[in-house]
Amino acid sequence: MSDRTRETALAAARGWLGTPYRHQGSARGIGCDCLGLLRGVWRELYGIEPEAPGAYAETWSLRAGPDRLLCAAERHLRPIEASAARPGDVLLFRWRRGAPATHCAVIDEGGRIIHAYQGAAVVSTALPRGWQGRIAGAFRFPE
Repeated sequence: MSDRTRETALAAARGWLGTPYRHQGSARGIGCDCLGLLRGVWRELYGIEPEAPGAYAETWSLRAGPDRLLCAAERHLRPIEASAARPGDVLLFRWRRGAPATHCAVIDEGGRIIHAYQGAAVVSTALPRGWQGRIAGAFRFPE
């Protein structure tokens, strides 16, 4: 991804800051979850989304099963090494070994991530050390 595409993705994600958390939402300023944020950034970069996410339960992060989020990211984003990730790139997280990835974020500057914080809103927070060991994948938006 060019620096310009990464900068555009980061600016788009920042435009969602303060959007209330809403499960399966993807409307800037109205409500979104972490996937909805990523979908919104995609729409700002490319227009139409490449596929509909389908329904998912609020408790999907507590279960095992197919790694739908990681598989979708691999279909539409460019996989990169987590160590190569820069602001404007995407991180996916899994909360337990063997569990599917169930959270995503756009990397912000200064060691921060932009993500939809359940029960609150889209925020930019420091990437906690404990989360670094839970990264399931790192990706770049395609050219």
